Amino acid sequence: MVRSMTGFGRASAQSGQYRLGVEVRTVNHRFLDVAVRLPREYAGLEERIRRAVAQHIERGRVDVSVRVDRLTSPVRAIHVDRELAHAYYEALKELRRSLRLPGSIDVDMLLGLPDILRVEHAEDDVDALWGDLEPALAEALGQVVAMREAEGRVLTRDLEERAARVERQVEAIAGRAPAVVEAYHRRLQARLEEWGLQAVDPQRIAAEVALMAERSDISEECVRLRSHCRQFRALLAGGGPVGRRLEFLLQEMHREITTIGAKAGDLEIAGRVVDVKAELEKMREQVQNVE
Repeated sequence: MVRSMTGFGRASAQSGQYRLGVEVRTVNHRFLDVAVRLPREYAGLEERIRRAVAQHIERGRVDVSVRVDRLTSPVRAIHVDRELAHAYYEALKELRRSLRLPGSIDVDMLLGLPDILRVEHAEDDVDALWGDLEPALAEALGQVVAMREAEGRVLTRDLEERAARVERQVEAIAGRAPAVVEAYHRRLQARLEEWGLQAVDPQRIAAEVALMAERSDISEECVRLRSHCRQFRALLAGGGPVGRRLEFLLQEMHREITTIGAKAGDLEIAGRVVDVKAELEKMREQVQNVE
């Protein structure tokens, strides 16, 4: 199935220690580009998140945002440096005596001094956190994929209709080509008669018409255009990450139709060439959002 590159997913999870929230947003991009935002203390999970994204998404800009709230206190123990506190106390007593300062030395004053209390934090178990985060991330990515597939179905229908219109125009152009040579033949004879040159050797006229037919021959371009259209529809039917191949085919189709416009020299064909180019441009815009 063809997917678009636009999607959004959100999921949450909760365990004894953590409450987790995950958001995933995707937009179009030439390659897979993953940006992860999560608390700094859990940066070790970033590579695991990137690998999980790559298992679900092959192309596009992917922004993953992870919120982690601890439900338990991170403080494991508080240590008091009694020797340092005593040294502070003696130093403050000496300072008060030498400077003859009023007031007393109390515990609040000591606690305001550095390094007397040292808080020991519990270390986070990254593996345990990943065990809670991974299912939530998978759920959010599943929502993203479902949204991309739904939009991909819409894109596929639109592109198939436009490809069919291009094919009809190509058939009309190919059908018109012989008439272009006949019209040139008639114009050439009319000019010769206008100039009083009716006696010109018919073989010379035929040679001139043949030369013009060779210069304006668009049969090969039409064959290649038909082939590109068939390949385009086959890629849409096959599904998968086909965006870049579709882009390449559209470039080739544009090149062929441009050549037809330059060679044909016919107003009707020129008008159809303009219509085909307009369809190809709309298809190109749509394909830019195909994975």
